[in-house]
Amino acid sequence: MPRSSGVGFRIGSPATMEERRGRFRNLTTLRQRGSEVGGLAQLFWTMAVGMGYNDAALKDFFNNCLDDPLPQWEMKGLEILDFWGFTHYLCHRAQWDTSTTPVSPEKRAASPAPQHKMAARINEKHNTFFHRNCPGSSRTRELMDGVVEISWFCPSGSDDDNFTECVAFCNLHGDAGDHEKQLQILTHMSSVNVVLLPQLQKNDRIMIKVQELNKPFICLLTENDSAVIETQKGKYKTGLKDRNQSEVSEELRRAINDCLSESSHTFRLEDMSKDSEIIVDEEDDDDCRRGRAAAQKMMSLLKKKDLREIKESFLPHQGKLWHQWSQKNKELHQPRGDEREIDISRKQAEMKKIREQQHENNISEFMKLFIKEMKSDAANDKMYFLKWLRILLDEHTSADLSALHHMYNEKWSTVVNLKEKYYKSEQLKSELERISGDLQAASFGLEHIMREIGQIYESSSSVKKNKKDLQVDFSSLPSLAAEMMISGSPLELMDGDAAHVPVIWISAVLDQLIQKLGDQRVYVLSVLGLQSSGKSTMINAMFGLQFAVSAGRTTRGAFMQLIRVSDEMKTQSNTVYKTQMNFDYVLVVDTEGLRAPELSGRSTRHHDNELATFVVGLGNMTLINIFGENPGEMQDILQIVVQAFMRMKRVRLNPSCVFVHQNVSDVTAGEKNMERRKRLQETLDEMTKLAAEDEVYDVECFSDVISFDVQKDVKYIPHLWEGNPPMAPPNPNYCENIQELKKTLMTHASTSHGMRLKDLKVCINDLWEALLNERFVFSFRNSLEISSYRKLETEYRKWSWSLRRAMMETENKLHNQIENKAIHEIEETDLQRELKKTSEEVKKTMSGFFEKDRDKNIVIEWKTSFEIKIKELQENIVRETKRRLNEVIQQRDNKKKIDARRTRHENTLYEKSRELALILKDKANDEETLKKEFDVFWEQSVIKIIRDTPLIRDIDILRDVREILSDIYESVPVDHCTESRDIFTVMSYSDYVQLKKSSGFTGALTNVYRFVKQKFGLILSNEDESQIRSFVTDVVQQTDRMIQSFNISKMGYNTIYIQQLIDYIKTRVTQHEEEQVSYVFKNEFFIDLVLSICERSNKKITEQHTLYREDNDHVIHVEKKREEYYSIFQKYFRGATSAATFGEIICQKLKEPIEQSIYKKIARDLTDEMRSNCDSLNGNRSNLEKHILKTLAEEEDFNKYMNYIRNPRDHIKRFIRDEVSRYITDQFSVSVLPKMKKNIKLMQQKIMRAAHQSTERVQEKRGDVD
Repeated sequence: MPRSSGVGFRIGSPATMEERRGRFRNLTTLRQRGSEVGGLAQLFWTMAVGMGYNDAALKDFFNNCLDDPLPQWEMKGLEILDFWGFTHYLCHRAQWDTSTTPVSPEKRAASPAPQHKMAARINEKHNTFFHRNCPGSSRTRELMDGVVEISWFCPSGSDDDNFTECVAFCNLHGDAGDHEKQLQILTHMSSVNVVLLPQLQKNDRIMIKVQELNKPFICLLTENDSAVIETQKGKYKTGLKDRNQSEVSEELRRAINDCLSESSHTFRLEDMSKDSEIIVDEEDDDDCRRGRAAAQKMMSLLKKKDLREIKESFLPHQGKLWHQWSQKNKELHQPRGDEREIDISRKQAEMKKIREQQHENNISEFMKLFIKEMKSDAANDKMYFLKWLRILLDEHTSADLSALHHMYNEKWSTVVNLKEKYYKSEQLKSELERISGDLQAASFGLEHIMREIGQIYESSSSVKKNKKDLQVDFSSLPSLAAEMMISGSPLELMDGDAAHVPVIWISAVLDQLIQKLGDQRVYVLSVLGLQSSGKSTMINAMFGLQFAVSAGRTTRGAFMQLIRVSDEMKTQSNTVYKTQMNFDYVLVVDTEGLRAPELSGRSTRHHDNELATFVVGLGNMTLINIFGENPGEMQDILQIVVQAFMRMKRVRLNPSCVFVHQNVSDVTAGEKNMERRKRLQETLDEMTKLAAEDEVYDVECFSDVISFDVQKDVKYIPHLWEGNPPMAPPNPNYCENIQELKKTLMTHASTSHGMRLKDLKVCINDLWEALLNERFVFSFRNSLEISSYRKLETEYRKWSWSLRRAMMETENKLHNQIENKAIHEIEETDLQRELKKTSEEVKKTMSGFFEKDRDKNIVIEWKTSFEIKIKELQENIVRETKRRLNEVIQQRDNKKKIDARRTRHENTLYEKSRELALILKDKANDEETLKKEFDVFWEQSVIKIIRDTPLIRDIDILRDVREILSDIYESVPVDHCTESRDIFTVMSYSDYVQLKKSSGFTGALTNVYRFVKQKFGLILSNEDESQIRSFVTDVVQQTDRMIQSFNISKMGYNTIYIQQLIDYIKTRVTQHEEEQVSYVFKNEFFIDLVLSICERSNKKITEQHTLYREDNDHVIHVEKKREEYYSIFQKYFRGATSAATFGEIICQKLKEPIEQSIYKKIARDLTDEMRSNCDSLNGNRSNLEKHILKTLAEEEDFNKYMNYIRNPRDHIKRFIRDEVSRYITDQFSVSVLPKMKKNIKLMQQKIMRAAHQSTERVQEKRGDVD
């Protein structure tokens, strides 16, 4: 690593320029091929064997290789970390672009002590520079002679820093006198020169040159034993002979510090290219220069732009509109209980409009240049262009991001200090939120550019047309991303800012991968760990990757990168891992931003849990990275992942995992190590059991959900550094342990065939769809929280029902008083007063629960929200009850008014219709004109009567059911509410139950039971099936009686009835489980039972509500009069007398009662007749059942068989109804019609007799009925 080890290069070369370019291109090509990590080492080894290990030949070969120019390109990805002492302000800087103070040690040939050793005294714990005493070195410097190494010292900001500023040490191997050019360059660029000599001599050529430069220098004399002496200002000498090395080191550091304080000279590696005698690799390659020029052209557009506004200006497609679309899509997949089809359609229309607005955004010049370069056919140019763009973007953003991080840390420290003083500052918290938002806005990397291309594609794909300012067809954009992935670049899989997977874009990219590579097999390796826990470093070290993240590490989301598996790895003769790989590529999925403190405050927990579930579900293997021994927050995240998997019914998942504890040594073998593993296993199993109890899921341990072997799949890796950064040397054991981990992963991988790319696309779509439908578990910290919340949910159901029941009793009481005309208006204060006692009891019960519950420390965080929820519920209940009762009062008063004024209204209508008829008598020539005139008259007349009458609303039973379920039973899966099964027609209830642990399936039998269940899907005996079916039938019958008792036809519909039904069903289910049964019901059983019963009762409740509406809705009442008055109107128009018209009115009044009377009489007569003449209905129950069975056999309808077996009561009712209908149809002309005519004739005689008697009486009284 550059912070603690040297980087070697040779200055000057005898080779020709063209030869250098050729070698540079070849070596760069090897370095860029991520799937052949170690290619250079393999090349060197092959050459060494071919040369017979000949020293001279090897030296010549190696010198030619090192005749490459100054390897500035190889240092582009390296960074310096400066910890400024007083502010602890962390700043990332590229080494090639950092101004540092150089110190250069040079050595004369006669000096026996190597200057590398003296330079290494800067950090005595680590061989900073390669020297003769290093393993593998030789005294003759066959390969290193003339090589210059450079290493940086970075201060940490602590008081014991050796240097207070960043210092670069340049070390020349060999005799400085033999390397004039290197000596000249080093002495000129250095701030301090350190020369190693036997003794000072006046005519020493090197010393003369050094003194002429008028720069500070230090002479180390190997044949002198004197202490350090400052001979002149900035000129020091010290002896080394027979002296204590620690003293010499301290003197040397002090002298260098004194020299640096006198010198203001600094240098940048970048500036070395200006020296005509130095050949720089990147300046010497045409492809590299073209790539840099293209990247710089793009970067020129960003100059003088506020970094926080760059994305909004240059990348508009991924901004607010994309975030709004993502949120709408989640809302669409997670509908509220009261949402209707029209609401869903509205959201879909809004999403379409957002896509159209997104498509209308212009493509910035910045993006046009990027797309143009990526469409180039020159592969090398694109490779260098992307690398340069990454480098320049990080350089452009690093300073601002570091400043924002510093501001955030200072504000956070202030907030913490105020909390300790019990002071809360909302202003500081809002400032933290603002800085967090600025961090997100200021993050600008290659991943954001590719995200923009993805959104350009998705918006164009949604509206099905190309953008006007897009210079290529939008369908070609996925090909660019596919080419980047093939070349080894990562691609964003989940947009962490929007917390959404761009499924359209990812699917298109995978399609292009299939087209370019074929439908290859991939093994998905996911990496899960908290932010800054070392997971990216680990995976990069393991596979030679470099996941692209923004400078400052404020990126969040998931990224995927392809690694090609070599042909050798796919053969059994593989000597590296001794296992055969059965796939073509490894797809590494890395996560960023998990539990990042800078990204908090925006539903972070929900997003983190969602992200973790996504990557674990997607991976064939997940590497769970934990910093230290304690799983901590990762354990909480895993609990949510496990519970989420249990709730995903439609996605086939087969995940596995390996735990990696970083910064933990594995040397503590034996009991301590076993204790760690045992504790981990117990923790994982306990959390899994808790989740399984909540979800009624058939698992006993963590490995039942995620494949895991605690003996083999737990690895311990020491820290990357030996000491504290930035100057800590790398730990050699780190890489050794990484390789051991890699072997473990490859061993696991060898047993898998991975998945095809097309299957990966389907898996991503299905998994994301399942996550979108999940609205419950991701908001919690762990399974214990979920369990506690569900317990709170159950209590809330009781509290809410107490309030609703009390209000329903109050409503019934007030309803009776309204009918008795004792109340004329309902006020909210009246209802609040009636509800006060129950409300106080509920509050007292709530307080007791939060104070005394076993998990009170957990549930206390929801206390305020549930108190508000109960308060809002009470207000809603009061408000709705007030509205309904006042509507009843209004209907009563209106009905009273209408009844009181009915005669006047009818007389008015009668007179007006008569007048209009007489007016139109000579004007209207046809029926159509007459009808039109009457309609106008009617609308004008009737509207005055019904103007103040409140409407009785239509009802939607199923919508109310879903709303109550989503409110009171919040943990109910969204997709199950919308896609439930009819519980009355299922073949078996096995899918609805989970066997109790006491049912005998323990130990070895558990595995057999699971196999049988998975294989055949049957775990219930016939007796159990019959018992559950009887239970369902009884619940249905009881709920039918409850619905009948609601008296909806008289009282009207109330949503309280639905909650009463749901609570009754829940109580019955719980009681049944507590009986002597061997199973418990899953949540799906309760939901499907509720929805099936309510759907079955929907028609009955709606019909009763319709009756109530017909009796109480004045609009319907008046509309019924329409035809009656039109008939009167016609009579007057045609010149009929008043007597004839009055007769028409009498007939209209008698029509409905006559019909009802005849129908009832016919029904009684036919009932007696069918008991005698209908074979199926003329005997006892046995006879009836015989005919039912006979009919079933004749019809051969399996569904009717099953309905008879499962719901005999309903089937018998339906059979009797069908038999009656068939008999009436068959006997209509023979029996029914004659009876009807006979009854009509008898009724006609009665009416005529009554009319005759009335006429006689009127005549006797002379019109006075009194």
